[in-house]
Amino acid sequence: MHYVNAKGILTGSGGRYGMNIYRGCSHGCIYCDSRSRCYQFTHPFEDIEVKQNAPELLEEALKHKRKKCMIGTGAMSDPYMHIEKDLCLTGKCLKIIHKYGFGVAIQTKSDLILRDIDLLDEINRQAKCVVQMTLTTYDDDLCRILEPNVCNTKRRIEVLKEMQKRGIPTIVWITPILPFINDTEENITSILKECVCTGVKGIIDFGMGLTLREGDREYYYAALDKHFPGMKERYIKRYGNAYELPSPNALKLKGIFKKICKENGLMSDPDECFRFMGDLPEEYSQLSLFDM
Repeated sequence: MHYVNAKGILTGSGGRYGMNIYRGCSHGCIYCDSRSRCYQFTHPFEDIEVKQNAPELLEEALKHKRKKCMIGTGAMSDPYMHIEKDLCLTGKCLKIIHKYGFGVAIQTKSDLILRDIDLLDEINRQAKCVVQMTLTTYDDDLCRILEPNVCNTKRRIEVLKEMQKRGIPTIVWITPILPFINDTEENITSILKECVCTGVKGIIDFGMGLTLREGDREYYYAALDKHFPGMKERYIKRYGNAYELPSPNALKLKGIFKKICKENGLMSDPDECFRFMGDLPEEYSQLSLFDM
């Protein structure tokens, strides 16, 4: 871990903004796209860069914005990785978002988010809060291999249930689905049934497969060699150096996914889910005289 003073914290335009308080991650997920070299990390991925002035930058940015909007976080680095427990930078940023009447869409795999559930509840009552959880693998033993340093899927489902009790809307990312590993009907059906029981608003899937880029690919293949001997060679034979690696079962799994979502009224189109997460209700997004 190392500290930096960032020059800015918000990215985006047109009323939709995102932020990453940290760069790098300690969860150790074997498939993590954020390891890809295209993101130009100048430090080891596990040597997490901490933007120690993030709360100050965020306050400076939000107090000058005349129109309220949603602030997204967690797309690149989990805002609730282990160091957040002591640093509380995500918590401080959430307080600022609440102070200025903005909404938040926050993505994580960690149950540490429950620490801030009261604050998330307040944001949702004042504006809007959407909590996103990634669920890839229902089997606990497999989850410990794929996502070794974070709570398992069943614990994340408990987090979703706690959000549901507060009326905080939730979105699930059922991705990535790893060819020959978690791309089974049993796995997908088990996760989807939990999503239905939990009352999530929607589920995001990007084709029942995996993407690999330089940097990410090498790390993933090393993990395959360690945990699934012979699997790397199977991947190379089938996919070569392709960026998109759809499961051989993709069509069948996608059919199951669409059927369950439709039968239970869940959003299943990624664009629809993103619109839901990015749109702040009109009554909250208008300029207030008190904000001037």
